[in-house]
Amino acid sequence: MKKYLLFTLLIFAMCAARAQRLTQPPSGDNEKSTITQWIGPASVTINYSSPDVHGPNGEDRTGHIWGELVPYGFTDQGFGSSKAAPWRAGANENTTITFSHDVTIEGQALKAGTYGLFLATDKDGPWTWIFSKNSTSWGSFFYDQKEDALRVSVKPQEAPYTEWLTYGFEDRKPATAQAYLQWENKKIAFKIGVPSVNDLYLAKIREELRNAQGFDYRNWMAAAQFCIQNKVNLEEGLTWAEAAISLPFIGKEEFATLLTKANVLEALGKNAEAETIMAKAIKLPSASVMDIHQYGRSLQAVGKKEKAFEVFKLNRQMHPDDKFTTYVGLARGYTSMDDKKNAIKNWEIAIKNIPEDQKRNLTFYEGELKKLKG
Repeated sequence: MKKYLLFTLLIFAMCAARAQRLTQPPSGDNEKSTITQWIGPASVTINYSSPDVHGPNGEDRTGHIWGELVPYGFTDQGFGSSKAAPWRAGANENTTITFSHDVTIEGQALKAGTYGLFLATDKDGPWTWIFSKNSTSWGSFFYDQKEDALRVSVKPQEAPYTEWLTYGFEDRKPATAQAYLQWENKKIAFKIGVPSVNDLYLAKIREELRNAQGFDYRNWMAAAQFCIQNKVNLEEGLTWAEAAISLPFIGKEEFATLLTKANVLEALGKNAEAETIMAKAIKLPSASVMDIHQYGRSLQAVGKKEKAFEVFKLNRQMHPDDKFTTYVGLARGYTSMDDKKNAIKNWEIAIKNIPEDQKRNLTFYEGELKKLKG
């Protein structure tokens, strides 16, 4: 009885082993390929099998891809349930495209998820990209129009010869990118957009500030700076800037954190409060020569020449040992106040004491002096 039971178990094991197929080359030697592109915090991934123009037996199919190997329109392939199937936009299993977040395709909304990607070609008119809720079939033999999530029409373009069917991304910008299929002499593209991309960044920032990243004051400062740079979420950005300064155990009152808070206040139109913060920041013992100098230059850039001049003079008072940057600041300050005599005097002192790491800019500094003397 025990021998019979052992024999039966062995037979079952052999059957199970037969059901597990060995790894073999892909059908038609159409190798699998994957490409992922990030658009801001959103990812787009295309999985496909890539045929070549010359075919699995080396036959040259140049000039016989579009309209022949890939028939125009919707066709009955003679197998499966579909009587009007588009091209699978690749080979073998469904080509799939996965969006981590909601997107737009050619301006039309599409929810996050994985879709079967099909393409209906046309001899003369536009071609149609189809995003199907069916992403798990083999080819398009079981394509059902009722499962379409979205269709968009595009115009195919002539392209340099491409042996292997290839997907790629181009024209990449902070909130958009162009996905394309290129094969033989055609390129067929569609534009992907990520709506409200800054909102996605903000959601991620909020999540991360509640995690390990929130134990570093610099991350709170960076969060506030994101709001400033993109002119979004400024009220919350102000709370993040304040957290960088005063959050218990991790906050630091230093020039950079105070500058960040002042910049948020300015973006909110609270200029008087911002100036009060910066008056404190430039007098901190930790404020470096370059910190103060750059602040003075930023004031000059927005036309506040008198205030900038005061900052340059303060920098010289606070850092008497500096023989270059503080004099450059004074030279620029006097220049903006139309005091050429003192501007020339301070440029000459600065150039005389130019440090090694600034000698590459010597010609520029000499040019500034020459303009004044001219």
